[in-house]
Amino acid sequence: MQFLWKYADDLIGKGLEWYLVGELLFYASSSFVPLALPLAILLSSIMTMGGLGEQFELTALKASGISLVRIGAPLFIVSIVIGISSYLFSNYMQPASYLQFRALLYDVSEQKPALNIKPGVFYSGIDGYSMRIGKKLADNQTIFDVMIYDHTDGKGNTNVLIAKKGKMVLTDDKRFMILELFNGKQYQEITDNQKKDLAQEQARVSFDYWKKIFDLSDFKMTRTDVNLFKDNYEMMNQGQLAKAIDTFEIEKKNNEAQLVSFVKPYLSFLKHNLDSVFKKNNSFLSAVDSSLAYDKKTLDEKSSIINSAVISIRNIKGYSSFISGSQNSKTEMTLRYQIEWWRKITLAFACLLLFLIGAPLGAIIRKGGLGLPFVIAVVFFVFFYMVTVSGEKFAKEKVTSVFTGMWLSSLILLPIGIFLVRKATHDSKLFNLDAWYGILKKTAAIFNRRKSR
Repeated sequence: MQFLWKYADDLIGKGLEWYLVGELLFYASSSFVPLALPLAILLSSIMTMGGLGEQFELTALKASGISLVRIGAPLFIVSIVIGISSYLFSNYMQPASYLQFRALLYDVSEQKPALNIKPGVFYSGIDGYSMRIGKKLADNQTIFDVMIYDHTDGKGNTNVLIAKKGKMVLTDDKRFMILELFNGKQYQEITDNQKKDLAQEQARVSFDYWKKIFDLSDFKMTRTDVNLFKDNYEMMNQGQLAKAIDTFEIEKKNNEAQLVSFVKPYLSFLKHNLDSVFKKNNSFLSAVDSSLAYDKKTLDEKSSIINSAVISIRNIKGYSSFISGSQNSKTEMTLRYQIEWWRKITLAFACLLLFLIGAPLGAIIRKGGLGLPFVIAVVFFVFFYMVTVSGEKFAKEKVTSVFTGMWLSSLILLPIGIFLVRKATHDSKLFNLDAWYGILKKTAAIFNRRKSR
């Protein structure tokens, strides 16, 4: 639904075949798989362990000497397999699928709206023509009160056809439209660019029958080469992302070298070793002729020196601004590529992380089905998603490193998972309402005693 609402403007009115819309939905759905798997594992683990607890099967297994860790080990192995599958899907299948999706979406967005000539409205979808019909019968072919402006000569409204009746038929392959007009007239101004000041002639022709075949090939969607979109970071695997990141780093170093080589001719001291400039009795200092001192220059010479310095500073400032903009752009792109590189790993690890939360939670609450487990799963997943998005935003804004930002949700939820596993293995009454009620009752009694004193 989110996809349909987001791209509704690109899809509606294009006359797309059902299989094209289905293909778009299929390719778009691949982007939801890496995020849907952790949620599925969280919910299923809560429901599975909760169902075992609700039917007292966990109690029976523990009574027979089997620990909770051993009970959940096969499920943990399944989670590992799903996590590895999630990584492989994110690294190989999702980029290829997203590449096809973007290419197809571009073709759909560039597609002309479907041929739809409505009564009483001028239609300009056919290049070089603007037409209006007054009425259309139910057969969708017979039309009345037809007016057509021919703009193919590029001279404005100088050629118009008017007919009382007509017939509009599409060929079987929908590549051409055959328009037949009956009992009409054609008005055409005969313009002459060489005689602009003279009155223009007008030709008027009456006809009983007029036929025109319009080429509708522009309405047929053409498929763009997908290789034109392959350089986007969302369409790369980890190897390609790492290579692109290295390329950005090399380009940044080249920009720095270009800036130094550009500035060097303007700053004479850069021609010498900067470390040696500040040494005592250096040949660089002794080579300076005191007669060239600024105070001994004439006013014209001083003015020339100042103007030359101002021009040099402007040139350096302009080129430095250009290099700075290029560096900032490459730094931002590097961050995006690094975020995408880590995302493939963190979402796969989330499958294991949310299992460590879901399985002990189910064992503690001892409720199966889609009631309480579903609510708890949604709460934890929303928290996980919010922290994940926040960490990614921190990384983009350079608040934290990319590594810290992308692993932020795991760093926060992993201690919670370990805590829940520990509580579940010791049969904790963490979510037992009666136990909490008893604690609150004892706390209230303590406060009442203090007040009575």
